Amino acid sequence: MWPRLVANKILRKRLGSNNFVADFPCNKEIPSLDRPSLSPNSIFSHHKDTHNYRIFVSTWNVGGVAPPEDLDIEDLLDTGNTSCEIYVLGFQEIVPLSASNVLGSENSKVSMKWNSLIRRALNNKKKPHCLDKIQHSNEERNKNIPGQDFRCIISKQMVGILITVWVRSYLCPYIRYPSVSCIGCGIMGCLGNKGSVSVRFRLHETSFCFVCSHLASGGRQGDEKLRNANVSEIFSRTSFPRGPSLDLPRKILDHDRVIFLGDLNYRISLPQSNVRLLVDERDWKSLLENDQLRMELMKGQFEGWNEGSIQFAPTYKYRPNSDVYYGCFHQSKKGEKKRAPAWCDRIIWYGKGLKQHEYDRGEENFSDHRPVKAIFTAEVG
Repeated sequence: MWPRLVANKILRKRLGSNNFVADFPCNKEIPSLDRPSLSPNSIFSHHKDTHNYRIFVSTWNVGGVAPPEDLDIEDLLDTGNTSCEIYVLGFQEIVPLSASNVLGSENSKVSMKWNSLIRRALNNKKKPHCLDKIQHSNEERNKNIPGQDFRCIISKQMVGILITVWVRSYLCPYIRYPSVSCIGCGIMGCLGNKGSVSVRFRLHETSFCFVCSHLASGGRQGDEKLRNANVSEIFSRTSFPRGPSLDLPRKILDHDRVIFLGDLNYRISLPQSNVRLLVDERDWKSLLENDQLRMELMKGQFEGWNEGSIQFAPTYKYRPNSDVYYGCFHQSKKGEKKRAPAWCDRIIWYGKGLKQHEYDRGEENFSDHRPVKAIFTAEVG
């Protein structure tokens, strides 16, 4: 208990810092030269406009490997086929695990490299953003022009966890009060090798919260309880400022739209040999019946949370730069840890006002995880 208290005291300021990187260096409101002026009609109007904005969300444990120079992240973002107003990307293990990293000494060069790749992909004017099948208003369709710039409104790193949020530039005048909250749940129960980075902002009059998390690992029976404890701690300890009007939510679940993403590390509660056999047979239904996160969702550990239908192969644990799982019977090496495949990488959401259209995985393979992505429509007032 004593080492934990000392570490908490030392790291509270560092891990809980409200500082973050953005294209606009301000904490309360993002300025814009083209902020729309208020007309007398709008000032006295009681009509509340409702918008439907599309949100792309992805999570990827990159295994401590810096992005290769030739990485084409446009394949993950699918910008040629999908048009979204908001992009939220979460990463885990963007730096290798080391004593200095665990103690909160982030290597910002790596996060800067990821953000540079994202900026280049989203603002690639040579590759126009296509309108997809998701319906949206005429006003939004007219604004959705090829080459429309995206801007970073929040980017925050805690040790190996990085979350970065990008929006189309015409939305910037309507985004206010971006904020972050970091919770370490790792070594001694408080260091930042595991935990969460949560970000929130208000778009028009609707509050959003995105939680990027890396939960406790382990495939032994009972390890799922450690992950449940991590989640409970993240929900209880995460706190945001109330804002100048004292009307902003402080806790994660008090926000209007909440999405939880990350390497949640939940495994499949079957013997490893059974798991591998079912993976070879691509029997996802039988595997998902024993998926720990699905079971926790049904038992009420995540009351009010939702997850889309999983139609893709387990995302963990691959040999890097291959399509072969570690410990496969015909590929196994002596002394190799035979971690069974699992859907460790997940995206779930809470409450009303969110509709999921896609839930899939990417095939970028330099890590031992595959990325997972989802597209939502969010109702915004």
